[in-house]
Amino acid sequence: MGKLFRFVKKVYHYISTKGIDGACNYIDKIADKVDVFAFYHYIVDQTKIELDRAAYEEHKNDEVKLLNWIIPEMGPGSGGHINIFRFISNLENMGFHSRIYIHNPQSHLEDDATLKAFLREHFSILDERVECYGNCNRATFAHATIATSWQTAYFVRNFENTISRFYFVQDFEPYFYAMGSEYEFANNTYKFGLRGITAGDWLKDKLRDEYGMQTESFGFSYDKDIYKPYEKKDDVNRVFFYARPVTPRRDFELGLLALRELDKRVDNLEVYFAGWDLSNYEIPFKHKSFGILGIEQLSEIYAQCDMCFVISNTNLSLLPLEVMASNSVAVCSVGDNSTWLVNEDNSILVDYDPVGMAEKMAYYFEHRDELDEIRAKGLAFAQSTSWVKEAEKVRDALLKGIAEDD
Repeated sequence: MGKLFRFVKKVYHYISTKGIDGACNYIDKIADKVDVFAFYHYIVDQTKIELDRAAYEEHKNDEVKLLNWIIPEMGPGSGGHINIFRFISNLENMGFHSRIYIHNPQSHLEDDATLKAFLREHFSILDERVECYGNCNRATFAHATIATSWQTAYFVRNFENTISRFYFVQDFEPYFYAMGSEYEFANNTYKFGLRGITAGDWLKDKLRDEYGMQTESFGFSYDKDIYKPYEKKDDVNRVFFYARPVTPRRDFELGLLALRELDKRVDNLEVYFAGWDLSNYEIPFKHKSFGILGIEQLSEIYAQCDMCFVISNTNLSLLPLEVMASNSVAVCSVGDNSTWLVNEDNSILVDYDPVGMAEKMAYYFEHRDELDEIRAKGLAFAQSTSWVKEAEKVRDALLKGIAEDD
């Protein structure tokens, strides 16, 4: 990140002193050629890592099952990694022992000791008993080996030093890209014959019906030490919006238009934004932008909002449950990607139309009794969930696959 900052600063310097042409000449001078072959080498690598027969015979009947988790590199606080590590840690208490390996490392985290220190500092949720390795070429025999992103699935496809191969799928990753090469790279991974363990039933059904994968699913819960049912402290009409303009699937522009329409319909409206720096955006209504916040700050902010606007064009995040647990009301986009978890009893569901979204939220500002009923049901639903229960589903899926594949 420091190198990128210095590069951007230098480009701005050239623009201000020598104009656009000067900046372009600078970029051309320092730029290396783009090496597609090096960057995507693992896509075409079909070198098999064969079964270690001696290790298999030694460990096949072990009561404690060995798991290899192949993970992409991460930055501090990565939500996808937090969820992976949460399940790994719960499984450590359920008769498994896990090792994690970084796929295709590009940074200092390839060093095992550095990786372990980084995880200890930024991902304290990860159980200390878990082994951590900075490169997946160190992977050894395991009862199950688990891909956790489309990139890592290419390694697991080739890794035969295992009884069973799984794909821990948290979202439909082809949708992260425009229709093109990376869409196809991601799409192809669902045809590798890996067993799917998916976040929710939308993915379970989609991967089974469209790709023929064997799939099991888990649900969501929330961190009950962080998200608690706080009381709203004032009577301001207030909406929270999870605003991520850098994440297209979270519908930032659509949401912003809907909130502008809502402002026309509701008096004394204030909008809270969090998720990204919005200082470069024109926002013509009363608002407060918190930027990127630590998770320990979010629950009280949610609770000060009558509704929390959390829309998505792909799989749900954990936010709807965290909002419910904080004693607010989740407003979610309707569709199979959402309704495997949320429904009209515990949330407000809206179509992908900004005017329709505004009208529906305005209705609930005018019908507070109905809004309060949804709030109460949402809180009760959230409190009924458990990460341990969901980890038990993953445990059962792993044991089933290992038994069937042995």
